Amino acid sequence: MITTAVPVGKWKAMARPSLPSSLDSTLPGISREVLSVSMEPKYQCQQCKEILRKPFQAQCGHRFCVFCFKQLTSSGPIPCEACRSEGIFEEATSILNIAVAFPDNAARREIDGLPAKCPNDGCNWSGTLKEYEGQHEGQCDFERVKCEACQALILVSEKDRHNERECEARTLNCKYCKVTFNFKEIKAHDEICQKFPMQCKDCGKKKIPREKFQEHSKSCAKSKLACQFSEIGCRAVVDNGKQQEHEQSSVMEHLRLMLSVLSSVRLRAEGGGEWQEDSGLGLYRGPEDAPPAGAHAAAYNAGRGGSPGVQQKVAALENIVCVLNREVERSALTLEALSRQHRLDQEKIENLSNKVRQLERTLTMRDLQLAESEQSLRELQFCTYDGVFIWKIADFSRRRQDAVGGRAPAMFSPAFYSSKYGYKMCLRLYLNGDGTGRGTHLSLFFVVMRGKYDALLKWPFSQKVTLMLLDQNNREHIIDAFRPDVSSTSFQRPISEMNIASGCPLFCPLAKLAGKSSYLRDDTIFIKAIVDLTGL
Repeated sequence: MITTAVPVGKWKAMARPSLPSSLDSTLPGISREVLSVSMEPKYQCQQCKEILRKPFQAQCGHRFCVFCFKQLTSSGPIPCEACRSEGIFEEATSILNIAVAFPDNAARREIDGLPAKCPNDGCNWSGTLKEYEGQHEGQCDFERVKCEACQALILVSEKDRHNERECEARTLNCKYCKVTFNFKEIKAHDEICQKFPMQCKDCGKKKIPREKFQEHSKSCAKSKLACQFSEIGCRAVVDNGKQQEHEQSSVMEHLRLMLSVLSSVRLRAEGGGEWQEDSGLGLYRGPEDAPPAGAHAAAYNAGRGGSPGVQQKVAALENIVCVLNREVERSALTLEALSRQHRLDQEKIENLSNKVRQLERTLTMRDLQLAESEQSLRELQFCTYDGVFIWKIADFSRRRQDAVGGRAPAMFSPAFYSSKYGYKMCLRLYLNGDGTGRGTHLSLFFVVMRGKYDALLKWPFSQKVTLMLLDQNNREHIIDAFRPDVSSTSFQRPISEMNIASGCPLFCPLAKLAGKSSYLRDDTIFIKAIVDLTGL
């Protein structure tokens, strides 16, 4: 085997024409796992060792994917390593040059017809290699790709969800301060975010930005602080907003503590003790702590100060007591003024409460009057004064279902009259029947109601009543009529809003309303009542 080295510069100097767009590709060879049969060597790319994708044949006869061939010749013509490895290198022909290479359409047609299957676990797709490349590659829901952020392998179908919810390396924007950070740092960011909402444990207020939380703590009315007289013995811990209230209510206690301190100072001064000055604070030293006698004692007293300093402190404390006394007097006056104002406010509140109760009663009365007016208006809208009444019942199917389910077994018609000053009457209808007609018939009853002019009418009610279910083709109405039983309480003068209903429990079989019934059109029926006015 003879190998001849050729200067690379010579090959680079050759022309480098670009590929037609129809032959261009941004992908290397197709994975050999796609083939359903073993791959023949002639279908293998000499560069990526996978199945040829848009095969290109060099002048030496070796085939490459167009993508691989472009990569190899991107800097100009180069020697064919396949020729060298096979020991057939020839200087004139074993050169990879895009100017003399050509697309191998014959090999491409053979490769397109090879049987293929999807290599992804869980996918059952199969077909030809051409169908795989054109229809399935890159679109399989079972294909796994590497997440660019966390490098984890994920299904293509779950990529969006992974990027939005699961990726540990995904980037987030803080919804409070809008700062960008990594998901892994979310807890650390929440600890330092100046806009992060916090809750005050004392007052319970929520959504306080961290940057304003310290300011809130100082002004929070329910935060606890030690009394400023704690230095002289007050042990109270009060809400921040009630400091002044505590000082006003505990003036005597504070004075007692101050008096105790003054008494202690006087006793110590009279007992020969002395004050030791330390960083501006008066610290008492008793007789037992007196310095040694002699020259050292003189030097000690000279450095520590004697009784005049004690007297000055006593005088200062007495001045403080005077100031506190004046404060007590002012507080007492303020308290008295506040008490008077409180009594006045209570009187105003009581007056306003009385007015509110009066207005509520008035409003209730108006509501009752309005309800009565609406009822009267409805009665007038449908009312007749000639003893003849037609009752239109729409939405029949729904109303009957309510009756069957027991939600509204019966319904009343609006009132009608025999004359303007005559009997007041209405109808009562059971859409699923009542008594002997339950479940099989419409039951229709006549009801005598209490009217305004009953005292002028003849009792018991004795007029003939005719009840009709109207045929909407005006052919065969269902009619039932009866004369009242004058001994029945149903027809005596009403003593309540209405008498007991009386009528026809078997008025109309429900079967007559089934199918294309002439009595039921557009989910509506019409019932007519006629009161015979003879003798009135």
